[in-house]
Amino acid sequence: MKLPIGVIMHMNTLLDRGIEGLEEMGISYCQINCWSPELFTEENAQKLKNMAKGKITYTSLWAGWRGPVAWNFTEGPSVLGLVPEEYRVMRIEDLKKGADFAEMMGLHDIITHVGFIPEDPSSAEYSGTVEAVREVAEYCQKKGIFFNFETGQETPTTLMRAIEDIHTDMLGINLDPANLLLYGKANPLDAVDIFKNKIRSVHVKDGCYPENGRQLGLEMPVGEGMVHFSALLSKLLKYEFHGPLIIEREIKGDQQKHDILCAKKMLENILQKCDSTGEIAHM
Repeated sequence: MKLPIGVIMHMNTLLDRGIEGLEEMGISYCQINCWSPELFTEENAQKLKNMAKGKITYTSLWAGWRGPVAWNFTEGPSVLGLVPEEYRVMRIEDLKKGADFAEMMGLHDIITHVGFIPEDPSSAEYSGTVEAVREVAEYCQKKGIFFNFETGQETPTTLMRAIEDIHTDMLGINLDPANLLLYGKANPLDAVDIFKNKIRSVHVKDGCYPENGRQLGLEMPVGEGMVHFSALLSKLLKYEFHGPLIIEREIKGDQQKHDILCAKKMLENILQKCDSTGEIAHM
């Protein structure tokens, strides 16, 4: 069984250092991550395409946005994504710029964290978030680009409700199984049964549930946390998932490279055990 295996890499790193690091690791797929909308230019798109030609396939753009961020339970709900009303207009424009850049790059997917989508569908905060995402999603759809939610900050049921209420054709999900654990929102295997074929890409990341009500759970090297990757891949294949599998390790330095290579080897070993039906032997 073959699925594309790649990594997520910051655009700044690619522009400054090129693709040498990817080639050294034997990786030929890359998800571009950019939190600086001012970098979404024709010049940078051409530079990235030129350096990758015949060597690297860019799978999608992880599009960030301006303004404050806080990856925790105390401040995060009030500052992240399109949920906080005071940042919506600015961030809608940032994500539209991301869609423009994806079009320049010939990509068909952008991804972002929408924020802590409210559980209460009757709240003004929920309806405002839905309207904001719909504006971005419709903009993407006109360009033939999928708008994908990164999982984690909401329960799977809340995310699927939002997708139903936004009601545009090109909405998808970037499944981050570790985030579902880190934010305490769901068991990743159960989440796949809710998301089904809405999943267009996966972040291969591992972690544990939170130990308190203020900080996220701890990210771990792939294979050392609570994500059961053999079972996860088997279930994804059941829903006809075709990839890519994008390794994400949110540390820096030599240890990051080591952990990425270990994750790559683990994925290759799991996929080698797949039969023609997508079942994984000796799970």
